[in-house]
Amino acid sequence: MDGDMDNDQGPAESSSGAVPDDVRLVGGASRCAGGLEIKHQGDWRPVYDWSSDWNLKSAAVSVRLVNGSSLCSGRLEVKSNQSWSSVCEADFDQQDAEVVCRELGCGAPSVLQGALYGEVEAPMWTKEFQCEGSESVLLDCGSSGSARNTCSPGKAVGLTCSEPDDVRLVGGASHCAGELEMKQHGDWKPVDDLSSEWNLKSATVVCRQLDCGSVVSTESREDSSSRSVWSIDPSCLQSGSTLRECVLTESDSSSFSLQITCS
Repeated sequence: MDGDMDNDQGPAESSSGAVPDDVRLVGGASRCAGGLEIKHQGDWRPVYDWSSDWNLKSAAVSVRLVNGSSLCSGRLEVKSNQSWSSVCEADFDQQDAEVVCRELGCGAPSVLQGALYGEVEAPMWTKEFQCEGSESVLLDCGSSGSARNTCSPGKAVGLTCSEPDDVRLVGGASHCAGELEMKQHGDWKPVDDLSSEWNLKSATVVCRQLDCGSVVSTESREDSSSRSVWSIDPSCLQSGSTLRECVLTESDSSSFSLQITCS
């Protein structure tokens, strides 16, 4: 699908000076500089620079899914002029959904249906997206020239993306048992068992993501040598977030890993 994105849809500062309440910069000379933090379920957490993929475009978060069960599901909202706008179902299709899921770091779209996660909320996005499906971010897509003024009740875009294929259990009798590994930026590494907070409730997230039923047991295992691992905040998992959302940092000197058995 073709079309050019209008310049007035870019993420510029609004005349009212409004700023999003779920992203902030701290420790700098002003609110416009400092360490990046994102608020998730009421808690502010730093964003770690894991790779060289961060660039000027990465710094401008332009889409989110709200009222869903995870980062990868919810009612679609798009940011323009520092405010978030709902999107009408008539202005959005499967190719657009593929771009949104990719931008959020999720898997392919699995459900695209209006009103799954609540009604349209003002303000409303006024142009039809015209993505080819290969764009990296939604605001790279073209848009229609005409503007929409109304959207029928029950027609807000609701989107569910599949969870990313970034978690696995290895070395066990089946794919539902073994050492917990997670993939970040293309690298599979064990998850460090640094905290006594890992319990059956935390491990439930892993079993659910692998479609492996409920948790049977968790066990900390010490290896003979240290390895590079991912460190996870178990209390973050207990609040309902995914493993990918709860990464704390990377450690290069841990010999501990986590073994999980699911039913």
